[in-house]
Amino acid sequence: MPAPHTVAVLGGGSFGTVIANIIACNGNAVRLWLRNEERAEAINRERENREYLPGYMLHPNLEATTDLEQALSGIDILLVAVPSKSFRDVVREVARHVSSRTLVISLTKGIEAGGFRLMSQILADEMPANPRGVLSGPNLAREIADGQITGSVIASDDPTINTTIHDLLHSESFLIYGSSDMYGVELGGALKNVYAILSGVAAALHLGENTVGMLLTRSLAEMSRFAVHLGANPITFIGLAGVGDLFVTCSSSLSRNFRVGLALGSGQPLEDILADMDQVAEGINTLGLLKAEADKRGVHMPLVTGLYAILYEHRPVEDVFDDMMHTEEAQDVEFATG
Repeated sequence: MPAPHTVAVLGGGSFGTVIANIIACNGNAVRLWLRNEERAEAINRERENREYLPGYMLHPNLEATTDLEQALSGIDILLVAVPSKSFRDVVREVARHVSSRTLVISLTKGIEAGGFRLMSQILADEMPANPRGVLSGPNLAREIADGQITGSVIASDDPTINTTIHDLLHSESFLIYGSSDMYGVELGGALKNVYAILSGVAAALHLGENTVGMLLTRSLAEMSRFAVHLGANPITFIGLAGVGDLFVTCSSSLSRNFRVGLALGSGQPLEDILADMDQVAEGINTLGLLKAEADKRGVHMPLVTGLYAILYEHRPVEDVFDDMMHTEEAQDVEFATG
């Protein structure tokens, strides 16, 4: 039995909370850092994060705090689950308080503006001496909290990191798989959010099952085409962090990005949709960055271009969707072995 760890999880949203609780249930001391003092006190008093996971009881090993220095004191593992737009600022502050031996894992599925940087690259920028990895997969927090069997992927360049995180998080209902393709796993988690918005639009338009099947597979082809152009392994995209995450996020009403698309397809203005949401829909931020990067690199992404036209050029949803779905590719599968 591995020795218990002292762990900090930064980010008190639904996913940060459920991951922190799994670690606590596995016998480790966990500090959950969040910015809201009232919510932190309520979590410690009521053993429940009522804002994001009502009814999900939290283990006594978990302590919530708004004091970052206190959260980081004496830890050997750090997991970061803050939105992508604040990731660098938080990690930069973290670097002042932790040892270079502290293992740092990103749980954030997003891309930084102003340079198309992934979260693992930000960790390399701000904490270059620290061992690091990323966790991603088809991981809807509410289902994890409800005990539904779930798989996730830990990716790093060091197999001992994968083993450590497997042992930290593995349970009867939360299964951990390993990968060495950190870049591919992270891109899968970030890019699928864009296509989840598109799938929500399709659901609002009441498209047939054949059309939805085509949309999902063309989305997978498009996101893997882009990721491989950036150096990812195409095989990663047939796994949990690729097609698994894409399928779940593109078909579940629990997905924030899917709900954005559903509302868009129903005619609701984007500003009103975002105003009603209590957590970030990362696909909105990712879409503009992805479109610009694809154009710069010359990567053909008709689905991204179409969604961009709906959100930012205010073209009619039905017209753009019709154009997208009638764009044919010369090849069905681009990475065939023979």
